[in-house]
Amino acid sequence: MPTLLDCRGLVCPEPVIRTRSLLEKAPEDVEVLVDNAPASENVSRLLAKSGYAPRVERREEKLWAVCACKSGVSCAAAEEVIASAGEEAPRRTLVFLSSDVVGSGSDELGSRLMANFLATLPEMGANLWRIVMVNGGVRLASNPGPCLDALKKLESSGVSILVCGTCLDYFHLLEQKQVGETTNMLDIVTSLDLADKVIRV
Repeated sequence: MPTLLDCRGLVCPEPVIRTRSLLEKAPEDVEVLVDNAPASENVSRLLAKSGYAPRVERREEKLWAVCACKSGVSCAAAEEVIASAGEEAPRRTLVFLSSDVVGSGSDELGSRLMANFLATLPEMGANLWRIVMVNGGVRLASNPGPCLDALKKLESSGVSILVCGTCLDYFHLLEQKQVGETTNMLDIVTSLDLADKVIRV
């Protein structure tokens, strides 16, 4: 019988935080109930990183069950570790995007500037670690165009891209997201804490 955790009615990142607390008791099987798609993705990812094999069941229009059993494989520690075999590790620079335009005054100009900014980011080299998108910035991961193309190239080169699930849901863009990993505020705050440098645009 799996350990049941009912997270319906809880907003991001509470389902992830409560699931993480539950996992401290090391249950063999868990079942987490949530009432939105971003929460189901975020809880699934946490379970996978914690050594569980999750699967998501859509039971009703507003009910997802994330069921998981121990798989014996955990990548939680490996994700954030930078090996330093006698070499200086690159600085982890995080780019925080809260809008799909750069600056204010003209959205048309701001869109062009954002496309240029994203296309130029590879010049940072190995220091560019992660891009986080919140609020209107999540449109960049969803709307076709030069910004989306640039983000796909960055992701394929190894840059981690996190896209706020609550924001995607608010703008009705969950199904349109084409790049990055749907994330939650706990992951975003953790990323900001782990970064050596944060560039906010």
